[in-house]
Amino acid sequence: MRVDLLTREYPPHVYGGAGVHVAGLTRVLERTIDVRVHCFDGPRQDPGVTGYTVPTELAGANAALQTFGIDLEMADAVGQVGPDGVASDLVHSHTWYANLGGHLAGLLHGIPHVVSAHSLEPLRPWKAEQLGGGYALSSWAEKTAYEGAAAVIAVSGGMREDILRAYPSIDPGLVKVVHNGIDLERWQRPTSPEAVAAAEATVRRLGIDPSRPAVVFVGRITRQKGLPYFLRAAELLPPDVQVVLCAGAPDTPQIMTEVTGLVDLLRARRSGVVWIEQMLPRDELIAVLMHGTVFACPSIYEPLGIVNLEAMAVGLPVVGTATGGIPEVIDDGVTGRLVPIEQLQDGTGTPVDPDRFVHDLADALTDVVEHPERTAQWGVASRRRVEDHFAWEAIAERTIEVYRAALA
Repeated sequence: MRVDLLTREYPPHVYGGAGVHVAGLTRVLERTIDVRVHCFDGPRQDPGVTGYTVPTELAGANAALQTFGIDLEMADAVGQVGPDGVASDLVHSHTWYANLGGHLAGLLHGIPHVVSAHSLEPLRPWKAEQLGGGYALSSWAEKTAYEGAAAVIAVSGGMREDILRAYPSIDPGLVKVVHNGIDLERWQRPTSPEAVAAAEATVRRLGIDPSRPAVVFVGRITRQKGLPYFLRAAELLPPDVQVVLCAGAPDTPQIMTEVTGLVDLLRARRSGVVWIEQMLPRDELIAVLMHGTVFACPSIYEPLGIVNLEAMAVGLPVVGTATGGIPEVIDDGVTGRLVPIEQLQDGTGTPVDPDRFVHDLADALTDVVEHPERTAQWGVASRRRVEDHFAWEAIAERTIEVYRAALA
């Protein structure tokens, strides 16, 4: 079986959870099937990986049109027989950036198109701030691809419900739940004395005091991650608690300005606020996580949350919003805490009572940092949970089952 994976992100250019997912899935799938990857951000040297750049004629166009230009090239390439004489049996696209390419490839070459749903454009209306009129194009591409797909993979049960609400014409039998996975060997707490010492040196260099409790946030600066709510909640935490933000890649200048103002205000009111704007290498991020006390996931929209799996794999309990796929990751009272939220049903996910959500988030985080023995037990349980439920090997097996059903 040859499968062509279409994605915007692929190493070394990974910006979010979808890129992490595709990279992890590819590593495991290629052990048993023939996988060809098509991605954005220019040519690649890795065998079986083809990278594309925006066509010169679209260099000044709207970002959505630039994306479509790459999608057209991908759709054409899927039909090309490789040097081994093997043609593609199935195309699998990830995110709206690649959905149109997958849809057209399926039609053009007469092969099934499988879509993995990492997010939904109707539930991210703030993307209009980033894409302008291109948001209408991204929404059209996603809708067209989903409704024409041979199968849709939802990364959580919550995401499956969202898909069927957003696109009610899709046959529910075609929407399968296959969770995101985690590479358990790459994400684990180091144990050797040398590695532990190196990790402590790393966090000190980043400005983190390993002797103080710390709440850690990791994520892009985008509306869906709920960072402004977290920064307001951080004002209410005990004074000895550090606030560590690994946050960058803002969607728009406006949200960057809002977050910068909130961080400045927080720093004026408490010590130990560390903001790391660059994307850290995995070993440095692991060092930050292992020196944290609790991981915060204040998202108002989160299909699953790979960052939660990464934190849990390093042995950190998670306090997260009870929305989307987060409740399928956090075992409330066992691996962390779920924070209740009542949300507007206008597609934005905005809390009905923002102040209450902020205070509930602060209360849950405070409860975790003030009970260190119980928190340590939750950290052990977190690692065990990802080992039992989110290993990539099992995720890949379920994905191949979806492929086989689409080909039948």
